[in-house]
Amino acid sequence: MNAVTAHTNTHEPAGLSSAEAQHIRKENGANILEEKKQRFIVKVFLWVITPISLMLLAASGLSFAVGKAGNGLIILALFLVNFGIRIWHEGKADKAIAKLQEHLTVYSRVKRDGAWQKIPSKELVPKDIVMLTVGAVVPADAQIISETNLSLNESMLTGESLPRSRTVGETVYSGSFVSTGNALVTITATGNHTYFGKTLASVEHTKKRSALEQDILTISRFLSIFAIIVIAILSIFLMSHPGIKLIEVITLDISLLIAGIPVALPTVMSLIISVGVLELAKKHTIVRRIASLENLSNVDVLLSDKTGTLTENRIRVDKVVTLTAQDEKEVLKFAVSATDSAEGNALEGAIIEKAKTLLISSLPQQKFIPGDSQRKRSTAIVTEGSDTWTIALGAPSIIRTLCKFKSPTILKLFDEEVSQAAQRGDRTLAVAAGKNTTEEHDLQPIGILFLSDTLRADAKETIATMHDEGINVKMLTGDGIQIAQKVAKELGLNGKILPRSIFDSLETLPAVMETADGFAEVLPKDKYLAVETMKKSHVVAVTGDGVNDVPPIKAADVGIAVKNSVDALRSTADIVILTNGISVINDAIIDARKVFMRIYHYSVYRISESARLILTIGLIGILVGNYPLTTVQIILLAVLNDLPIVSLAFDHVHTAHTPETIDVRRRFFLGTTYGITGVVNSMLTLYIVLFMLHLPWGQIQTLFFLQLVVSGNFLIYVAHTEKRWFRYLPSWQVMVAISSTQVVATLWALSGWFTTAIPLWVVGFVWVWSFAWMQTSEMGKMLVARFVKAKSGSPQATAIAAQMGAGKTV
Repeated sequence: MNAVTAHTNTHEPAGLSSAEAQHIRKENGANILEEKKQRFIVKVFLWVITPISLMLLAASGLSFAVGKAGNGLIILALFLVNFGIRIWHEGKADKAIAKLQEHLTVYSRVKRDGAWQKIPSKELVPKDIVMLTVGAVVPADAQIISETNLSLNESMLTGESLPRSRTVGETVYSGSFVSTGNALVTITATGNHTYFGKTLASVEHTKKRSALEQDILTISRFLSIFAIIVIAILSIFLMSHPGIKLIEVITLDISLLIAGIPVALPTVMSLIISVGVLELAKKHTIVRRIASLENLSNVDVLLSDKTGTLTENRIRVDKVVTLTAQDEKEVLKFAVSATDSAEGNALEGAIIEKAKTLLISSLPQQKFIPGDSQRKRSTAIVTEGSDTWTIALGAPSIIRTLCKFKSPTILKLFDEEVSQAAQRGDRTLAVAAGKNTTEEHDLQPIGILFLSDTLRADAKETIATMHDEGINVKMLTGDGIQIAQKVAKELGLNGKILPRSIFDSLETLPAVMETADGFAEVLPKDKYLAVETMKKSHVVAVTGDGVNDVPPIKAADVGIAVKNSVDALRSTADIVILTNGISVINDAIIDARKVFMRIYHYSVYRISESARLILTIGLIGILVGNYPLTTVQIILLAVLNDLPIVSLAFDHVHTAHTPETIDVRRRFFLGTTYGITGVVNSMLTLYIVLFMLHLPWGQIQTLFFLQLVVSGNFLIYVAHTEKRWFRYLPSWQVMVAISSTQVVATLWALSGWFTTAIPLWVVGFVWVWSFAWMQTSEMGKMLVARFVKAKSGSPQATAIAAQMGAGKTV
């Protein structure tokens, strides 16, 4: 028999007072897993002993050693500037993390001062009395006082994904979550004193590099090795010249390493990601796992729930049909008595709201079992006077099996109403009750509730937009096929909407899923299977809100917890959406693409600038027998080139209309093309200043410094977009940073402060010459784009390349 079972102690504890809780918290600490944070002075020391810092200090010290105190002081000042930039970077990233944490606060229902309250879980203390319901994360170690059909998912602790039943007196551990039923528990340990906290503290963590981090490391290693080889060759060549001192060569070599090796690459990319994550947070999207941002940018299939994402999730009761009840109010009285007023879902909320409107109160509940995807009904034992009622509220097909119909007329009416509703695509719930029984059988059908949910205003347009952006939206719903087809038609999903039976045939499932636009009558296991199937050939994002969505959310490339998701899902998901609707998901995908396009453009620029600087100085050094830049000029060049790079985190970029991973080959070709163009530029400049303008060597060094700054910053205009640079200018922040850097370099070249001053006409020559060579880099970009896209063999890619070459908007 289907009996409503529960285990409980004799009475419910009163709980702590606020004063008692505060006293215990002072002794025990907050209910958080505290990480060991480095003190500021330790951070400073660790940064000072990094290679870049040690090289700057070495260059400064060597300058003092050879009697160039002014140079030493300048390098020391540049060291402090570089240090300030690093502190600003880290501060920005820390603020981003703190901002995100504010949106991810988990709450618990706790009994304080004799009343149930909802407080942040971090404020819980030992001896608190906490209510656990379906989907709730166990906030701390606790002992069960009473429970009803309780089972927990302890996969975070044990790795076992199947729920385990728990009963009175047993301990439940922080990090597990409620799969079914509910329980009353008393907290026994919090924070680092929990089983999970102690385990975490005893394990030495090793951070696994993401694909992006590995990519950054590869670039850095390649450029570092390249720089060391060129510098070694140049040093050997220069040492063969008489009159050149070893200590001067070493000082210049260190300076060139500082300028040529992209030590700021990881920091700048971290800043770009941090700024992108903050921008997403402003748009109600919280990125819980930074590594998932890369997958989000490449999503090409979205498996979306219908309710709340495609519809308004403002369900209302439109109609009530009475069966054995006296009137609609009696149907609603029984229906609202089988809901959970504190933790109810959207369907229960609609019933509660309708009952309030008609001033209908629920009957006092003695026991309650919430509905889930397996039972498809909620059950309550209530009292009315001296009578006890067992009430079941749920899917009509399930309620029908629990009922004993008094007459064929009532049975016919029940079947006709449900059938007609299904044909129209309407959603229904049935309610049945049994008097003076705790068994769920031979119940009497009380009535049928008809509910509706309005389509979101932006859903149809957004789905069409996402299709154009290369994202295929497939709808998943537990509703019947008729309801699913009706909604799909309104959304413009004109493909096939299939029943869940297609998930029973694993051989044909991949092909069927590719052609379908949606699936009806979906169970949690089907959703998981859909994710695993589509992942084989796509980057898949999936939405969810309930505890049964945890497996597919964990399996997906990007798991998205939508608004009002249960705590268990929010703690599992990669992305948490704080507002309803599919448009916010689309915005998140596009913003993620922008983040990685910024990273792509920056890495191209960094490759080209490092190659250009090292090759230019190396070749000129070999040809002339001297460095074309002084130590101070090289280090100042490195600082001035890095300042505008910081602003790239705020640049607006053109995103691809289809998901696109970073093309390593195209990036290498572009970076090499820019670098070679820059070297040719410098070699021609050397010829002009030596054999046509006949400038003295000191002015030539200042000219080269200015040319490398001005032309290097002009290159940002070219590298930040795959379109024509003048058709897609950088953001105002980037343009201000570029202009400011170029102006500072120009004024310094004119001033003669720790450098040989150059006349104004030479400055004008450098600016005009650099701008002209900027157009050469632009032409090189277009040629590489055509070559790489055409080599891909894709007709669409070739068409895009042609459009890019013509400077059209793609």
